Amino acid sequence: MPRALITGITGQDGLYLAELLLEKGYEVFGLIRGQNNPKLDLVQATVPDVKLIAGDLSDVAGLTRVLAAAQPDEIYNLGAISYVAYSWENASLTSDVTGKGVLNMLEATRQYAGSEPGSVRFYQASSSEMFGKVQEVPQSESTLLWPRSPYGVAKVFGHYMTINYRESYGMHASSGILFNHESPRRGPEFVTRKVTQAVARIKLGMQNELVLGNLDAKRDWGFAGDYVEAMWRMLQQPAADDYVIATGETHSIRELLAVAFEAVGISDWTPLVKQDPRFMRPAEVDLLIGDPAKAKAVLGWKPRVNFEELVQMMVENDLREQAAIAR
Repeated sequence: MPRALITGITGQDGLYLAELLLEKGYEVFGLIRGQNNPKLDLVQATVPDVKLIAGDLSDVAGLTRVLAAAQPDEIYNLGAISYVAYSWENASLTSDVTGKGVLNMLEATRQYAGSEPGSVRFYQASSSEMFGKVQEVPQSESTLLWPRSPYGVAKVFGHYMTINYRESYGMHASSGILFNHESPRRGPEFVTRKVTQAVARIKLGMQNELVLGNLDAKRDWGFAGDYVEAMWRMLQQPAADDYVIATGETHSIRELLAVAFEAVGISDWTPLVKQDPRFMRPAEVDLLIGDPAKAKAVLGWKPRVNFEELVQMMVENDLREQAAIAR
């Protein structure tokens, strides 16, 4: 039975990945920060077969003990402070966790693997936010990185550190440059879930309007459940490498609003949506669209859920959740 360790087990990716690995017969361990973690009950209810181990990405010695206990064949480093807007409020903490945390995990893995550095396979969750001020459209594995947020900068550090450990120590360390991926498990602070949750509440008469920032920003949105399969496929390859994981399509916030409101029978959403400068980024990332050709050719991966299906899935989930709250 193969063994896997997932950091960031409490996030949407961690939960979907844990489900996938359990279905494939893995023994799965999840790193969780603190026994009083507010998402502990969610993880235990969603993936009860995952064995949870307390640990912190800022503690190399502690991570080394976690690896000794879990003895993983594969490590999926998903742990990060992943809310981009927050990274401006606390750039230092974001850098420590999202950036240096990758270095700590790589070093702990290197020590754990010992004289056979390639024996443990390592996945790093890189991000399309690394492209920031995009230098070409669409973005591929060779596109120049130009991050425009402390989160993006931290992800660039982790990305290049992963490459450095692969090249310096012969580690089987791959990075997935994932474009925006969403699901009903996405946190309500992210714009997609903020929209679908608000649409459900407006439909149910629980909310009057939705306040957003830049409605013209465009993203390449896919389904998180599809994207975790790409992570697993990377670690099944004979050689480690970096891959863009994306749909190859881009949609604006306005399109997101149109599909979400249409799902509840509201065709004209404009009177219900307001813009507020407080929700504008200090440095906006205007157009992100990925080129997943390499992932398709090498990994045999392609997304299954399209944009409209994804948004409708999230709206339907939020209608059920909000209706239960209303009762």
